[in-house]
Amino acid sequence: MLKHGKKWILATALLGGLAACGDTLGEQAVIGAGVGGAGSAVAGGSLATGALVGAAANVAYCNQYPHRCN
Repeated sequence: MLKHGKKWILATALLGGLAACGDTLGEQAVIGAGVGGAGSAVAGGSLATGALVGAAANVAYCNQYPHRCN
């Protein structure tokens, strides 16, 4: 049970990290890659895949909701 609780806490922290968009496309990609890679490392997944997905997700989020990123 505690293991699942830790995953929810981590997921919340990672989503919070994605909300910190960055001012430029490059910053958005780097922040997303860092959060995605860290999440994959903790979850035991592929770091490269996590970084790629995180970068794409953060850039997409910031483009969809620019008012939430500033």
